[in-house]
Amino acid sequence: MKTVNIFAKSANGFKIEVQADDHFMIVDQPKPMGGSDEGATPMDYLLTALGSCIITVGLIVAKQERLPVKGIKVALSGDYDTDVLMGKNTEQRSGFVSIKVEADVEAPSMTQEEKAAFLAKVEDRCPVTDNLRNNTPVTFTVK
Repeated sequence: MKTVNIFAKSANGFKIEVQADDHFMIVDQPKPMGGSDEGATPMDYLLTALGSCIITVGLIVAKQERLPVKGIKVALSGDYDTDVLMGKNTEQRSGFVSIKVEADVEAPSMTQEEKAAFLAKVEDRCPVTDNLRNNTPVTFTVK
């Protein structure tokens, strides 16, 4: 079992400074939403986590199974209702209503069927995909 810890704090306006181990990230909102656009939004980072995880797990699977995968590219998109997070709509979910992943597996000697089977394995082993598809308990406490 591995535990992942991050620390995040508000900085200026909507800017958020995040530390994950020795890595630092900036999260922000675009200028039209009141931010200074110094970093990607939380929803951008969620799709980034998913895309990065798919590629990472894909490279692990390819190495373990000695598959001729030279590289993997993913394009992700998701739609969500910003009126919900702004408090204008309470009837819908606040998160993505759907996420689309388009994966390009660079493996010229593999057939489309082999690439699809490879991606199915990646999908099953990707922890970010698992968290998005299944309810993961989230506990909030006040310090």
